[in-house]
Amino acid sequence: MTAPLIMIGAGHAHLVAIRDWIRQGYQPPSGSVLITPEPEAWYSGMMPGLLAGRWQSEQCRVALGPLCHAAGISLQLDSLISLDADQRRVQLASGKALNGELISLDCGAGNPAPPHNDGSLELVGAKPFGALYRRWQHWREHGAPARLAILGGGAAAVELALALQRALPGCQLTLICASALLAAQPPRAARLARSLLADRGITLQEGHLVSCIDSGALLTEAGRAIEADALILATGAAPAPWQQNSGLATDSSGFIQIGNTLQSQSHPRILASGDCATLPGCPHSGVYAVRQGAVLGPNLRTLLAGDSALQRYQPQPRALALLATGDAQALACYGPLALRSRLALALKDRLDTGFMRSLQQAGGLPAQDQRPIV
Repeated sequence: MTAPLIMIGAGHAHLVAIRDWIRQGYQPPSGSVLITPEPEAWYSGMMPGLLAGRWQSEQCRVALGPLCHAAGISLQLDSLISLDADQRRVQLASGKALNGELISLDCGAGNPAPPHNDGSLELVGAKPFGALYRRWQHWREHGAPARLAILGGGAAAVELALALQRALPGCQLTLICASALLAAQPPRAARLARSLLADRGITLQEGHLVSCIDSGALLTEAGRAIEADALILATGAAPAPWQQNSGLATDSSGFIQIGNTLQSQSHPRILASGDCATLPGCPHSGVYAVRQGAVLGPNLRTLLAGDSALQRYQPQPRALALLATGDAQALACYGPLALRSRLALALKDRLDTGFMRSLQQAGGLPAQDQRPIV
């Protein structure tokens, strides 16, 4: 079977593209399909607030069935295990195979783990968020690990640490990062974050590269042992194993190389966006993925119509970063500036809830009460 369009993954860019098609009254050709393993898409921007108890889960996710139905797209709950780029053929975990005239990939990325692991620690990835949320629920109901380590030094790792400290007050938390904390943000942001972590009783191990998990301890390259009962991986993005074997052009890390039209550099009938792809000047961040979606939708529509006048996505040189700090404030970073305030959290809430409301309305879903619980 050959589908006119195969969309793999329900990442931010795909959600924006589908939402915009619904708003414009456009439906892709019959037989177009979205393939993703979960029936709902979680919004990562609200993840820290959910874990900290500010949001209910219904406020942070959107049902894909109604959204796809409104766009005339078939929803297939399955996982991609391999892609033959030359044949534009996808192999799914269910055993099904499907060819596509046009393929769009927005399937996210995993979390890099220490290269050597003896299995003595419970490992939980920060991505995909649904799995982390289910593990968090289990900890809340059955008891959290006494010692919980978080590996990573970026915004997601800091937000997770501060949120979990509030959600699991009896848990001893350690944040471990291989380089400087919040290295991609202004120095003042890192200073504010260090102060917050210390005030909340979270141990920060900065500049420690973990190379091995052995006998319930994280071993660093310097020979230090950090004991823990469970480890959350918030270590950035790692490409799926199938990407390097797909025939698509990838960078040295295995991410799909794309141009400004979001087309694969080697296979123009395959597009990629979000964390699975790499484009110069475009970090792996939800802020950039959402803006890619505004270009992806029109470009898929143009290619499906047989035209070639494609829009170009140009990553913004600076993006506002808003980090939830597990309380009534947020840390705002823009260029060299950083500040923590209630106003920053109010702005973050407005942006996050507005995005979720737009998806729910596009799918004809009842609008959720978008006020925080606390």
